Amino acid sequence: MKIAVIGQSLFGREVYKALLKEGHQVVGVFTIPDKDGKPDPLGMEAEKDGVPVFKFPRWRVKGSAIPEVVEKYKALEAELNVLPFCSQFIPMEVIDFPKHGSIIYHPSILPRHRGASAINWTLMQGDKIGGFTVFWADDGLDTGDILLQRECEVLLDDTVNSIYNRFLFPEGVKGMVKAVQQIAQGTAPKIPQPTEGATYDPIQKKENAKINWDQTAEAIHNFIRGNDKVPGAWTEIEGKKITFFGSTLTSTGLVTDGVPLEIAGASQPAMVSKNGLVLFGNDGKTLTVKNLQFEDGKMIPASQYFKSSDTTTLHLSEEELALSEEIRAVWKRILSNVSEIENSTDFFKAGAASMDVLRLVEEVKLKCDGLQLQNEDVYMATQFEEFIQMLVRRRRGEGREEELIIDYVEKHTNNMTVRMPHQLFINGKFIDAEGGKTYETFNPTDGMAICKVSLAQVSDIDKAVAAAKEAFENGEWRKMNPRDRGSLLYRLADLMEQHQGELATIESIDSGAVYTLALKTHVGMSIQTFRYFAGWCDKIQGCTIPINQARPNRNLTFTKKEPIGVCGIIIPWNYPLMMLAWKTAACLAAGNTVVLKPAQVTPLTALKFAELTVKAGIPKGVVNILPGAGSLIGQRLSDHPHVRKLGFTGSTEIGKQIMKSCAQSNVKKVSLELGGKSPLIIFKDCDLDKAVRMGMSAVFFNKGENCIAAGRLFLEQSIHDEFLQRVVGEMKKMKIGDPLDRSTDHGPQNHKAHLDKLLEYCKRGVKEGATLVYGGQQVQRPGYFFEPTIFTDVMDEMYIAKEESFGPVMIISKFNDGDVDGVLKRANDTEFGLASGVFTKDISKALYVSEKLQAGTVFVNTYNKTDVASPFGGFKQSGFGKDLGQEALNEYLKTKAVTIEY
Repeated sequence: MKIAVIGQSLFGREVYKALLKEGHQVVGVFTIPDKDGKPDPLGMEAEKDGVPVFKFPRWRVKGSAIPEVVEKYKALEAELNVLPFCSQFIPMEVIDFPKHGSIIYHPSILPRHRGASAINWTLMQGDKIGGFTVFWADDGLDTGDILLQRECEVLLDDTVNSIYNRFLFPEGVKGMVKAVQQIAQGTAPKIPQPTEGATYDPIQKKENAKINWDQTAEAIHNFIRGNDKVPGAWTEIEGKKITFFGSTLTSTGLVTDGVPLEIAGASQPAMVSKNGLVLFGNDGKTLTVKNLQFEDGKMIPASQYFKSSDTTTLHLSEEELALSEEIRAVWKRILSNVSEIENSTDFFKAGAASMDVLRLVEEVKLKCDGLQLQNEDVYMATQFEEFIQMLVRRRRGEGREEELIIDYVEKHTNNMTVRMPHQLFINGKFIDAEGGKTYETFNPTDGMAICKVSLAQVSDIDKAVAAAKEAFENGEWRKMNPRDRGSLLYRLADLMEQHQGELATIESIDSGAVYTLALKTHVGMSIQTFRYFAGWCDKIQGCTIPINQARPNRNLTFTKKEPIGVCGIIIPWNYPLMMLAWKTAACLAAGNTVVLKPAQVTPLTALKFAELTVKAGIPKGVVNILPGAGSLIGQRLSDHPHVRKLGFTGSTEIGKQIMKSCAQSNVKKVSLELGGKSPLIIFKDCDLDKAVRMGMSAVFFNKGENCIAAGRLFLEQSIHDEFLQRVVGEMKKMKIGDPLDRSTDHGPQNHKAHLDKLLEYCKRGVKEGATLVYGGQQVQRPGYFFEPTIFTDVMDEMYIAKEESFGPVMIISKFNDGDVDGVLKRANDTEFGLASGVFTKDISKALYVSEKLQAGTVFVNTYNKTDVASPFGGFKQSGFGKDLGQEALNEYLKTKAVTIEY
């Protein structure tokens, strides 16, 4: 079909492109003249395709069509006019000319809102349903027959832009194409518009957009958001016309601390808060506006209203004028050599010294109810009038450290009340995920939900990365003295220690960790890790290097260790807080910023940690925590161009995908701690009592949810039966139960999916012919409890001999007495290489075996003995890179070489 497209804008361009894609012939495009030398997107696209483009400034004069314009149009012999968002008046001689007439897009469900401001009125009227109409043009503005309509829900905080971009734009393009298809097929309806409910809403103009305050909060919110794009709803504040943008509605009427701001006609003063300008309706409910615009066009965040007048003189209240005179007397006492303190008197030019600054700060503190100025405040406002203006602004709230607002979930358990944040932590604040998305995290002890946790979306990830990037590039963290950075990390460790019981309790109820183990290891080692790396902050050094000299010149070459930038960290669910600490402490000590994704099933200690970073004084944006799905967050961090390093602990399969994505995105640095199947070789000359005790710990520590757990025990044949007998005897003594019970030895598995995996793992072992000596079943009680399990007669080719259970399953194989090399070959016959162990009293044998074992860690006559100073990481498909120790710092640093010739 031969089509003339009449209109403009990106919407018009997309309709044009879609019509061509469907095989229609666009014989001409009629758009508006260039603005400031720039063509409209529709015209620009058509010109690229060689389609005739006409840019008539008008189609008619004094209500009559311009003949030459109409003739140029008719010469194209279009069969249908398609008008997507056309702002010009098109004469009926053009509308009726094609044999199929003309169709027009309209951004409302006709006849509900007609006119050019239809989207605005949909919002201003508080409609719950919006949408668009494709209708047949007639001699009325929006009164032609209806061809096609599509509806959408109007959300409470939709704006003109959001509803347009979410539905009216993308679905509108599809709707226009669908309408043309129906016309081409001869199936297009012509449904007369009903007169009932028909409206014609006038174009919103600035003079009509003044806010009426005698309305409910929702009505005011609707009016502001309905005018959000143009022209902007406004009111008068302190004699100035102020325009509001970005309204959100709340329902409680509760207001956080802020500075009152009088608005004429409002039912009560507004509040300038850290979240924006809080406004009140006549029903006592509230809305919050994010941005304000002044008459000169300057726009500011509403939270910065009082700061915006730095360059103007504040009008002081009577109370503030009285305070000004009291401070003038203070200046006179300090500057005793000055006969009169004028507004222009300069504190330092009048003879004040550094001790006088301290005295002035303390005097202000006494007279202003504890207001704490900094010495720098005095140096920045040296004249008396400047000082008073600065002081008044501080008292009104400017410069005040924002209080961290946390919507805690509180639980009374373990003889204490634990207070748990449950929202995303981005740029120093706890916030809801986009769209208020949440999910539930469960207590594995009883299978009951603990609370709802915010579920991060793509936009939240991008916000967190942007905050981390800003903090790295322009914030204080990277620039501060390394010793000061270390002091903040020490302070953070101290706070973690002060909250150790609360952190351990949260770890227990969220991950199933036995409380005593959580105290010692999950939390205790996390504290040690931060203290260890805090000490490294001022010891990150380069070196000087002798190079060949080009005589007669001389050269100096030295290296610098620099932070990488924004680091993404993805941690598993078995040690939620400790895995966070192992990676984050080194990352922060090196001067980087971080976006961390805790495991979806164990987010709560990470969020509590985020709260403590604020209390420790870690600058905003340095640490960001995003609970949610690994498939979304992990993938986005791997792909994100502004993330420069990614640290991951998890499965080998996911590690491979992450490595691939990191390479394809921006070749970001990667460190991976992946799966394991760690061998433990026990020789007959061992201390058998210790071997039994440590062998059980090697398997059952932390319910077997331990990356370095002994995945397979190799027992020298002559001690096999005795070892097995002793282990079974000890296992029968183990108490399985509530992890908060101090006498519990073995708590629940982390989550139901993992419990199901363990049950299937054991069934497969039995099916393949291994002997199930003990356990292998779910404990018959609420929660995700699994019996500690022992398999013997395990052959090398069996599934359970090769694959990690990540649970309390002891896999035992025999080897012939004296066959050291044979058992080493079997132990190394795996693609994993995370850890390993050997028990023997023969030091020569121990050293030989430790040399031959292909693993990143070898334990001799012990197991699970990790320390914050010792590097930890694997070989082969257990990954690469190190956590802990000095080597971990290198994972978060880059080396720069500098050569100087002199």
